[in-house]
Amino acid sequence: MSDVIVLIGSGAIGLAIARRVSSGKRLLLADVSQENADAAATTLGDAGFDVQAVTVDVTSHGSVEALAHKTTESGDVTGVIHAAGVSPSSAPVSVIFRVDLYGTALVLDVFGGVIANGGSGLVVSSQAGHRLEAFTPEQNERLATTPVDQLLDLDMLQPEQVDEPLLAYQIAKRGASLRVAAEAPRWAERGARVNAISPGFVVTPLSRKELEGPNREAYQRMLKACAGGRPGTPDEIAALGALMMGPDGGFISGSDFLIDGGVTAAYRYGDLEL
Repeated sequence: MSDVIVLIGSGAIGLAIARRVSSGKRLLLADVSQENADAAATTLGDAGFDVQAVTVDVTSHGSVEALAHKTTESGDVTGVIHAAGVSPSSAPVSVIFRVDLYGTALVLDVFGGVIANGGSGLVVSSQAGHRLEAFTPEQNERLATTPVDQLLDLDMLQPEQVDEPLLAYQIAKRGASLRVAAEAPRWAERGARVNAISPGFVVTPLSRKELEGPNREAYQRMLKACAGGRPGTPDEIAALGALMMGPDGGFISGSDFLIDGGVTAAYRYGDLEL
């Protein structure tokens, strides 16, 4: 059977990672929009990749299960790239939690049951998850280990506790990284690894919308605080992603790597205010 990489989300960062790790393998590209999936698959197919476009709704247990089933029918699942998400400028609190937190937990849970021996998973999280103050140990435990279908019922996620999209996004991304750490032992039982990467501001069509949104001044300050004084590129993020998914990252699992040009360090220890 063929080795299969599944990419969930057809955004620029996920596609850049897929280009690095999918040569010579079958790539199943899944997106909530068939149109977006088809367009990305055409571009990759024209570049020589063996790619098939399908749809998935990461907020639906049945949809993610169906994707996992289709993937295993195509071959051995040796790689999972979860790059689907919404931004705080484009979605309300409830959608952010459902897509960015619940959706990530669901993908990790389902694909942790089918990942092949020697396989690896990668969740594209965000620097936003590193921007929050520390949670209590109890909050960390709940976000990390609450059964997927009970996750959105947590008190700390309810509207009276979180009513601002940016805060919801930060919590969702922190939660996604915690879920990765909690899932790593289960993936290890199958001889597989799973990690997260947390990019800073990277030039993508989605990030360009953020520069025009309500948090644009904060993003401009972040760009000035970057070590290079500029945003990152999807290829820079993909270089790290490929390292973590490939053989050179074989001793890395359950980790979240921050790749933000030094912005979080400037926020914590420099003079950057957000």
